[in-house]
Amino acid sequence: MQKSNRGFELFDLTGRVAIITGGGGMLGYQHAATVAGLGGTPVLIDISTQGLQKNSALLHAEFGNEVLSLEVDITAPESVQASLVEVLERHNQVDILINNAARNPMMEESAGVDFSRLENFPADQWRLDLAVGLGGAFNCSKAYGGWMAAAGRGGVIINIASDLGVIAPDQRLYKISGREDHLQPVKPVTYSVVKHGLIGLTKYLATYWCDQGIRCNALSPGGVYTGQNELFVRNLVKLIPMGRMAEPDEYRGAIAFLCSDASSYLNGANLIVDGGRSVW
Repeated sequence: MQKSNRGFELFDLTGRVAIITGGGGMLGYQHAATVAGLGGTPVLIDISTQGLQKNSALLHAEFGNEVLSLEVDITAPESVQASLVEVLERHNQVDILINNAARNPMMEESAGVDFSRLENFPADQWRLDLAVGLGGAFNCSKAYGGWMAAAGRGGVIINIASDLGVIAPDQRLYKISGREDHLQPVKPVTYSVVKHGLIGLTKYLATYWCDQGIRCNALSPGGVYTGQNELFVRNLVKLIPMGRMAEPDEYRGAIAFLCSDASSYLNGANLIVDGGRSVW
């Protein structure tokens, strides 16, 4: 009798439905492709219809199935709840939630002032960034995680944090030659606050629904090549022991592990995949 390969079976997501927020973005597509490639059913959620259409078409071309994509404002609880109703009407279940949506705005200057700096950072920008990155994860966890807990099927929640959720940004990376120090652009404060907060939310949820079989872990990726300027990349890779940034598809293995039974005893953890940057 031929024995099955238990190692491969651990990663099988056949019959499981995965909600992916920020599903219209670059990493949203990679997460969805990972789920689909393992036999699961990805559902894309985003406020960007253009991004949803693009990624849905790519997934359909690659895997052949029609992908449910929903325009959702994750900062609005009623919009999230309505999306849950639509998902259940189509698929009857939810097994995985990947809180991937976030804002990473490029701050514009006005009259020589860089608004990314803490002294100039707009209060409205603070509220919006936290509303999406943290509030959105809270709203989606409450709706989708709450359904999974009540359904008694178990489930998985993954919060996409960042290496900047465990270390501070090195603001030297963003310096512009010839500009005075107080006018230099920086990584906005909200990015660090949101990513650190997601790790805290992960630990809270890991214990909150544990009795209902809901596991929650975080993934903290490092930088990804997305056409950044050459000087930035050259300086950043000096801070990474592996000497390079990640390719967009290099987090698929981590997502496969966290979504599947391969990580069945992992709960409340933060998986850092950053080429070793946070070790230095």
